[in-house]
Amino acid sequence: MAGPRNAKVGDRIKVVVAQMLERRVKDPRLGFVTITDVRMTGDGQQASVFYTVMGDETARAETAAALKSATGLIRSEVGKQLGTRITPSIDFYLDAVPETAKEIEDLLARAKAADDAVAAQSTGATYAGDADPYKKPHVDEADSE
Repeated sequence: MAGPRNAKVGDRIKVVVAQMLERRVKDPRLGFVTITDVRMTGDGQQASVFYTVMGDETARAETAAALKSATGLIRSEVGKQLGTRITPSIDFYLDAVPETAKEIEDLLARAKAADDAVAAQSTGATYAGDADPYKKPHVDEADSE
């Protein structure tokens, strides 16, 4: 479990990596990248950087290759700016949040369409039996007089 110090270091790494990708990494394969999260191990020796890329599967593959080739440069800059004794190793992972969100939105749209279809079928429907299907004790008219 990463502590509050590792969370702060992770946030700082996120900023440094984003600045590096914006200003210093000039790889033409690098697409429109957004750094979404950085997770540190408990000992602070490894940092997992999660990113998203706008575009299709080719843009994602090219961006992954560009990030892999720029990892050393990014790690050295992170080490300079952090000023810690140990510079964490950096691994880049494609964040699956946008794809998962799209799948959830598609499922919600299908569920809404199914609900609308059921509502359309039930319009003007009547009960198959009595309006009140529960059994009640029989009351004789002679007893009530």
